[in-house]
Amino acid sequence: MAKSGAADAAPTVSVAARAAELKKELRRLVRAIAEDDEGRMETYEEAARALAALKDLRFRGSANSNGALAGQRKAENKIESAVIPAHFLCPISAELMRDPVVLASGQTYDRPFIQEWLSSGNRTCPQTQQVLSNTIVTPNHLVRSMISQWCIEHGVTLPPLDDEHGEGLITRKERIALTRILEKLSSTSSIQERKQAVRELRLLTKRNRSFRALIGENPNTIAKLLSVLSVPELNCDLEVQEDIVTTILNLSIHDSNKKIVGDNPQAIPLLIDVLNTGTMETRSNSAAALFSLSALDSNKLKIGEFGAMKPLVELLEEGSLSAKKDAGSAIFSLCMVHENRARAVREGVVGVVLKAVIDQSLVDESLAILALLSSDQEAVEEIAETGGVPCLLGIIRESPCARNKENAVVVLYSICMYDRTKLTEVGEEEKFNGSISRLAQSGTSRARRKAAGILEKLKRTLHNPHYSY
Repeated sequence: MAKSGAADAAPTVSVAARAAELKKELRRLVRAIAEDDEGRMETYEEAARALAALKDLRFRGSANSNGALAGQRKAENKIESAVIPAHFLCPISAELMRDPVVLASGQTYDRPFIQEWLSSGNRTCPQTQQVLSNTIVTPNHLVRSMISQWCIEHGVTLPPLDDEHGEGLITRKERIALTRILEKLSSTSSIQERKQAVRELRLLTKRNRSFRALIGENPNTIAKLLSVLSVPELNCDLEVQEDIVTTILNLSIHDSNKKIVGDNPQAIPLLIDVLNTGTMETRSNSAAALFSLSALDSNKLKIGEFGAMKPLVELLEEGSLSAKKDAGSAIFSLCMVHENRARAVREGVVGVVLKAVIDQSLVDESLAILALLSSDQEAVEEIAETGGVPCLLGIIRESPCARNKENAVVVLYSICMYDRTKLTEVGEEEKFNGSISRLAQSGTSRARRKAAGILEKLKRTLHNPHYSY
């Protein structure tokens, strides 16, 4: 009950923010219509939808929103209906520039957009196509002063320059492109149009960080994308399946999308299903997507609960090299939460990763997984009972990689704390090769601690002064 005040206030803030977004979008679309000689039909339709949504929000919104909207309308009435001067608009984004800068070509752009252009490897001026003599950008103080004066006169408040949440680089063209794709994904489109839309969405989310951010503003895009698989003609289409999975992978790279994708009731189950039925490329991308999504602990739990561990372990065992790497990364990340460690052990991950170490395949990833699982009693018992100790001792003795030595001694320490017979086996290694003593002197800080712990256990248990150091 104590939270009711905050809950009651939330719709007001949400409605006000939505109204502001709609007005901003409507102004952008009106400018596009005024400037576009071709008069694209979808631009008119998008403007009509935005206007209808704004009208609905203003006149049929909840009673709680009336005060906020009235205050907002009062503030917005200060903005005159004059069109923004063309030289105040960034040629790339078609938005009012916040930080105008000049290129070597003499053309002015908004800094974040031209920096994105140059950072992508382009060495030409977007407007003139002139090859740039250098990529230095210089602040255009005159234009910035003129824009500031215009904003004061028209009551416009620009976002601060340090606004780096990602959406600032979204362009009008990208918004229009997404609208067009969503229309193609609708049930009224042909099978071929839907396939084309899925492929286009895959390519755009791969190339453009800003487009991935745009999806975060339109989370219903994910539901529309997944709805394609409910079409009988496309349900078993392997190309469509790969495109959808890869699109989810691309979207999951953007941090704010991880929760949106994870909260969709169909996304994670689809990725898991594809791990069982897809092509090797699709299975690999699915594992990579699960790894990316598992950056959130809430997603780690969902992925484990939905049954991802078994197909991931199978992919780690039988997949292509790249697929094994993706599966290993996903398993390691998922096992960061205790519940998934038990699931991984039940699905046979210990035997798979031990075999990988013995076969000199994915040694780094496999040892990292074993070290993570060494806190699980069942995992430690299985490692000890299936020949893990000689394998780990071999890594400590021969591996040139300090991190692999560290992970091996972490696992060996857990085994020695639980099984005295294995401690004897370790003692024999130390007697003839002194591997543990050397690691206690020259390993990483964690490796030194674990090696010292093993030596202390040997000293106490076997009463042999040879193990002192």
